[in-house]
Amino acid sequence: MSDSLRIAIMTDETGWHTSRLKKAFRARGVEARCVDLADCRIDTTWTPHGLAIPGFGRTLPDAAFVRGIAGGTLEQVTLRLGVLHALRESGVPVYNDARAIERSVDKSMTSFLLHRHGVPTPATWAGESAAFAQRVLMREAAAGRKVVMKPLFGSQGKGLRRLGAGVGGRLAPLPPLRSFGEVAYLQRFVEGERPGFDWRVLVIGGRAVAAMRRVGGRGWIHNFAQGAACEPALLTDALADTAIRATTALGLDYAGVDLIPGTDGDASNGSAAAARPLVLEVNGVAAWRGLQSVTRLDIAAALVDDLLDRKLAGGRAPVALASGDANR
Repeated sequence: MSDSLRIAIMTDETGWHTSRLKKAFRARGVEARCVDLADCRIDTTWTPHGLAIPGFGRTLPDAAFVRGIAGGTLEQVTLRLGVLHALRESGVPVYNDARAIERSVDKSMTSFLLHRHGVPTPATWAGESAAFAQRVLMREAAAGRKVVMKPLFGSQGKGLRRLGAGVGGRLAPLPPLRSFGEVAYLQRFVEGERPGFDWRVLVIGGRAVAAMRRVGGRGWIHNFAQGAACEPALLTDALADTAIRATTALGLDYAGVDLIPGTDGDASNGSAAAARPLVLEVNGVAAWRGLQSVTRLDIAAALVDDLLDRKLAGGRAPVALASGDANR
């Protein structure tokens, strides 16, 4: 791989992850620099591309690695994703690209695509009707089940509410939807083993490369950010296959896939799939510090190798510009 390559690491914060990535790129003789999407702009006077990426002058990076997208208003986030779309339209490989990130950030679309592709996942409901959501809650409670209400956009186990029959069998009312952006996203709660745990499987370039168990944490929430302990986990065929299928369903180059043990009747697509692990979420901008602590694989190096040797090796497609030139 030529040492003239220049890669943009799209991130709103620098630290452990970006340091590991830059080190891995340097080991391959590639220059990588961090760029905040909030500092990029679409500028049709900025010839020849109409896209200004800080640190790259009037040229574009050879590829972009998306490490983080800062939250903001709907307009701000739309523009930041628009910059990633624009890079792709300009022939720049984006890892993961905006289309795939949009699918994984929106939990309702993740659930839809997992179900559509036959990937085992808990039964899920999403809509804007509080009355419908309350009926779902009542129906599930009558069957002796609980549901988890989640923000449609969110990560690290923040904002989750477990709902169902409480003390004395009384059913607590549905929380106001205004606290959840006026959207009710409900997922059937799967009662696991004690102490509770889930799996995080990392998929890179269509291969499951590492797995861990996240044990404990804040009650029934087992995210590393919520205090869960990370333990090595055997990457079984069932875990690997399910995680790969989930990543493929969303069109991601790499992903952190969260799974839990399935039991009869938990899966949204029938009991035939319920014996397999169930996919809870698919993270298209996955952190890996916890996983790195329990695996010997150099995860940053594996990500960089996949970007350079598979994604970028396919070549940048020539793009016709207003100037009549192709590419740069």
